[in-house]
Amino acid sequence: MTSTVKPPSPAPHWEDLPLTSQPDPDQLDNIKAQLDLILLALEAIAGISSEAMLQAAADLNLESMIADRVSLWRLRQSSPLRKGQGGRKKLDVEEARALSLISCHLAKQHNELIRRAVALLEQLAEQHREPHEASLLGNYLDTFHNTYQERMENGESVPTETLTHLALKLLIDLLFYGSSNGVRRLWMTLLERSISPAKPSLNS
Repeated sequence: MTSTVKPPSPAPHWEDLPLTSQPDPDQLDNIKAQLDLILLALEAIAGISSEAMLQAAADLNLESMIADRVSLWRLRQSSPLRKGQGGRKKLDVEEARALSLISCHLAKQHNELIRRAVALLEQLAEQHREPHEASLLGNYLDTFHNTYQERMENGESVPTETLTHLALKLLIDLLFYGSSNGVRRLWMTLLERSISPAKPSLNS
């Protein structure tokens, strides 16, 4: 007789998230800022909530690191770009890996919507039209701008054009992060960009 008992979820594996050396505190600051922006872009394009992020953590068996809304908030609030000092300032490598897996999991879930948005962006660029002329992109940009300005320390001082550039770059990145090798692509990008001693550039 076939057993109907669901086997336990396997522990998360880090094979696609290699690490040749331990990042220093500045590098980890850079990584957590980038991850928070990626999740912000996912929120803006797909309306992803904290509950959806927690469900992704459960799907990936990462509940030991991200168990509830408070733990998720503290990890995201640890970004150096964020307003306030309420979050925990230290993000360890395993937590960064967990947020990377969650980001790619959600990007894959919403890959069709992200792909449609990027195709629209390319189409409008070919026609020399502005992205906000398409409702999907216009709504995404409005939500991204408003959320960034609400949450980030420099939100009110960043020019609209700079935020638009950042939002559209993140949208294109999400398309790749939702692909079959997206986890490794994201992780290597995070490590590469974290080498810079400065905080993530909004123009990068």
